[in-house]
Amino acid sequence: MSDKKTLSKKRYTQFASGYVTSETHAKGSDLDTLLTIADPQASWRVLDIATGGGHTALKFAPHVAQVMATDLTPNMLAEAERFITGQGVTNVKFRLADAENLPFEDASFDCVTCRIAPHHFPDVPKFVSEAVRVLKIDGTLVIQDHMLSEDSDIAQLTEAFETLRDPSHNRAYSQTEWMSMIIQSGIKITGRHHLTKRHILLPWARRQGNDDAMIAQLRKMVANASDEAQAWMAIQAWDSDEASFVNHHLIIAGTKMV
Repeated sequence: MSDKKTLSKKRYTQFASGYVTSETHAKGSDLDTLLTIADPQASWRVLDIATGGGHTALKFAPHVAQVMATDLTPNMLAEAERFITGQGVTNVKFRLADAENLPFEDASFDCVTCRIAPHHFPDVPKFVSEAVRVLKIDGTLVIQDHMLSEDSDIAQLTEAFETLRDPSHNRAYSQTEWMSMIIQSGIKITGRHHLTKRHILLPWARRQGNDDAMIAQLRKMVANASDEAQAWMAIQAWDSDEASFVNHHLIIAGTKMV
């Protein structure tokens, strides 16, 4: 297992419960958008890769026959199972799985989803290839993740900021990079949506165990950034306890053609 995967398992074992209750992950119009563009059918079997707190699996469950929720980290998967089954949902199954080496047969699922997770994967093209492999012909792929600016200087700053807060962050991609990966995988792109998520700095940092000294470093990094980078992050009240910023997300959907 790669160093990044080992680190990710360690950190998300430690901080799993915070991701079940995190408003960034549990709430937001992006969950509704994922559901709308996927247009799930009652007969579908859905695979949710890197389910985290289980919010995507829970969103899809009432609309399909079954959801298979997977995650690399046992504690994270256990938290998701406790969260989902605690709400009386019975058609979600849970299985440990590496996003880059899925333990499922070819063409097993009608829909594959992955929300706010690929930036942790060491080999995103391999993840995309695996997601497409287990998808049926004419099946639906829906991926949401952080999106980098096409400006390399801004992208470098936001990547450094994310990695300082969470060293298991591997890398995010720009829209151009995502489009290329998806098209090369044999998926016909059918939808593309941009959105931003605003984070209050303190709970965002604390969720990954950052102490006051680390939070001070995060503040300083952004305070010293270019005007363009600060505008991309849309920082507000940066020197106060209400300091906040946005990160940019891309939702991309497509259909497996062959």
